[in-house]
Amino acid sequence: MSETTEQRSGDEAAVTPEAPATPETSARGPLGLVGGVIKTARPRQWVKNVLVFAAPFFAFSKSTDRTGLLVDAVIAFVAFSLTASSVYLINDAIDVEADRAHPTKRNRPIAAGIVPVPVAYGAAVVFFLAGLGVSFAASWQLAVVLGVYEAVQLGYCFGLKHQPVVDLAIVGSGFLMRSIAGGVAGGIALSQWFLLVTAFGSLFMVAGKRYAEIMLFERTGAKIRSSLKKYSASYLRFVWATSAAILIMSYCLWAFEIRQTEHNSVWALISMVPFVVAVLRYAVDVDGGIAGEPEEIALKDRILQVLGATWVVTLFLSFYL
Repeated sequence: MSETTEQRSGDEAAVTPEAPATPETSARGPLGLVGGVIKTARPRQWVKNVLVFAAPFFAFSKSTDRTGLLVDAVIAFVAFSLTASSVYLINDAIDVEADRAHPTKRNRPIAAGIVPVPVAYGAAVVFFLAGLGVSFAASWQLAVVLGVYEAVQLGYCFGLKHQPVVDLAIVGSGFLMRSIAGGVAGGIALSQWFLLVTAFGSLFMVAGKRYAEIMLFERTGAKIRSSLKKYSASYLRFVWATSAAILIMSYCLWAFEIRQTEHNSVWALISMVPFVVAVLRYAVDVDGGIAGEPEEIALKDRILQVLGATWVVTLFLSFYL
């Protein structure tokens, strides 16, 4: 699954298909339809889009128009959220039959018949056009990034998700493009270290998600998507371990560069401590095969939240102290 289908992890238990919920047993009427479309748009997943603020955060201290930079970042967040939701709608419309055979996913609005498939496709177009329209308020380059993101994710939905390695790259690219979107929206030149950290951080999370699905399959015999059948647990462990190593190395080298450019501030070096500990903390969940939903871990792990906040504070001090 893609970032569009990250939620569709291989936790599908082998069960006897049941009859899908019907509009008669579900919320009906205009309000039910609107609510179903909003639910399928998955606003909870918008937490991923905070990545658009990464580049503006690092550029904020040297910006001559901080208000404009912040406004552009917010525009990028809204535009990317709308565009990502369009992909979620299309993804659920494509997978409607598979969802109806699943004990829990059968209750999703499209599978339950609350949102007809044609309406889902129509809503997806509206969300995408809305996101594209909003993006032009920041820059035309942001609109280009959103167009590329949409095209890549649709390619994933319509077949590329069945190609091993390619699926990892595409899902990871979704996180990378979020970071790039924040940069192009504010006209920020992205450093090589920023791109490396973002790229391998994304691959680390995606490989961890796939590893969780493989582990679930080995424990329960749950159904998994076809591309996962071509992976082994040892291969995915190699991918996420390698990605984590490159992620840590790239960030540490970046921290030394930040120290040199920010008046020899020691805080940039101190920031390596919470960053590395946070990566290793998250790796515990990956190794345990429970990192299928990174956003859930981020929202529930208080220690990880403290480490993240500490990292942000140390970076802030390196730029402003």
